[in-house]
Amino acid sequence: MGSHSSTRAVGAILHRISNGVSSKWSPNSFALSKHGLLSRNLFSSALSISSRIPLYEVKHCNFQVRTIRTFAPVCMGRRSSKIAGRKGAQDAKKAKLYSRIGKEVISAVKKGGPNPTSNTVLAAVLEKAKELDVPKDIVERNIKRASEKGQEAFIEKVYEVYGYGGVSIVVEVLTDKITRSVAAVREVVKDCGGKMADPGSVMFKFSRARVVNIKVTDADKDQLLDIALDAGAEDVIEPPVNEDDTDEDRAERYYKVVSTSENYTDITTKLREAGIPFETDNGSELLPITTIEVDDEAMELNKELISKLLELDDVDAVYTDQIWLN
Repeated sequence: MGSHSSTRAVGAILHRISNGVSSKWSPNSFALSKHGLLSRNLFSSALSISSRIPLYEVKHCNFQVRTIRTFAPVCMGRRSSKIAGRKGAQDAKKAKLYSRIGKEVISAVKKGGPNPTSNTVLAAVLEKAKELDVPKDIVERNIKRASEKGQEAFIEKVYEVYGYGGVSIVVEVLTDKITRSVAAVREVVKDCGGKMADPGSVMFKFSRARVVNIKVTDADKDQLLDIALDAGAEDVIEPPVNEDDTDEDRAERYYKVVSTSENYTDITTKLREAGIPFETDNGSELLPITTIEVDDEAMELNKELISKLLELDDVDAVYTDQIWLN
């Protein structure tokens, strides 16, 4: 009996404290860095400055006020939740890469057979898979799959979309059923409030390049810049900066070393020699020529639209010219 009374007393005290405390979050204040790493005076004449921020390297989060309640349910902590979310995003990105390589393997086998010695297209795909560290069993499984009855070759398609706040979005698809893919993309765009764009009305806002992604916590700026210069990189893009960033947020920011296909291997080789971990692209990336900033509401709506598009099996990548800030 005494134990229950003590519990109620403690609960009452906590209830009074929680009602008397108000927690307010001030609006996020963003300090956007408008200059890439290569904007330093020493190297400004050697490489271009860029503020292009692709879709697949930066995330957005809204922190909401939560009321303290007596006997709140046990739940995952904010830090653990963020880490789990990031790991999920990384796993999804890797799954998309493996899926795309698998589709390319099937298409190559359909065109020229399973022997890479006589099938130059397949040989190129296998070399690409090796470069991107795609597991060998995935490649072998899709070579066998290409011979299955009813399996058709995959075709590349690009869909252009208008998002909220004047944002442009490009959806890359590799599909064996074009009618299925276009119907699925249109449905998501419509449900999320976007609008399908005419071919060519969005693509001109992007340029295709090879990209190496390096976490800001894994590389020293000066060292990375020196490697990029020595290897013939075209640009190094610095991630956007938010003055409210925590160490965890900063750990998920990426430098993007932009290069041509000819210099890509040289860059990754020099990074390995320097002991700097990196993530490769999936063969190439679309980078926005210019970026635009939208308000928080538009940013969240575009985030939902892009997330839903990436959930589609036929969709391999989604790119936008929107600036992403945490």
